Amino acid sequence: MTGSPHPLAPSSPDVTQAVILAGGQGSRLRPYTDDRPKPLVEIPGTGMPIVGHQLAWLAAEGVTDVVISCGHLAEVLQKWLAEAELPLRVETVVETEPLGRGGGLKFAAAALPRPQEPWYATNGDIWTRFSLREMAAFHHERDALATLALARPRIPWGAVETDQFGNVLDFIEAPPSPFLINAGLYVFAAGFAELLPEVGDHERTTFPQLARARRLAGYQLPQGVYWRAIDTAKDLTEAAKELAATTG
Repeated sequence: MTGSPHPLAPSSPDVTQAVILAGGQGSRLRPYTDDRPKPLVEIPGTGMPIVGHQLAWLAAEGVTDVVISCGHLAEVLQKWLAEAELPLRVETVVETEPLGRGGGLKFAAAALPRPQEPWYATNGDIWTRFSLREMAAFHHERDALATLALARPRIPWGAVETDQFGNVLDFIEAPPSPFLINAGLYVFAAGFAELLPEVGDHERTTFPQLARARRLAGYQLPQGVYWRAIDTAKDLTEAAKELAATTG
């Protein structure tokens, strides 16, 4: 990107505030989400719910203030936050009706303590850890209004490699996807919330507009970084195995 800085662009790569989207029903994680919201589900063997991991990670990356957008079983999450020893300041806002991911971001961003500064955002079901400071620097260098983290997940099925004659050459267990996906983690410039819809999905409205204007950047997660969205009971089982293997 070239040209003079956009008025909404960040003036510094330092980011000290974040939004966590935690309003979903988590229906594909039932029965775990029958009595708790998805971010309070614990990956077996970790001793910590997803949101606890996220808050510890954000604090380690210099974040001091987090706004959590709640919905399904909001009172359960609020009770856990009130009783936990938190490494940063946390405020909750409650969606009384579903606003969609874009609307939820806009709603939560209104409660951020420093609207004139950039902010991180993450979906409440993401388990990962990498340098958010490096992602913020990448965002700043490109003068982007929004930067999304990009992951290359492993395909959940085995792949078969063949030659041009149809001969099977090899079987590849859970190969990496040839495509990058939105990892559900973002850096947003100050004022970005103004561009979000009141209700709806920013990936279908705001992001395509920014992409056409070349103001949307994509930060590829560094090689070897662990990333998983915890969306189903199978994800919990697989994450537990993977994390045990990386720490064992």
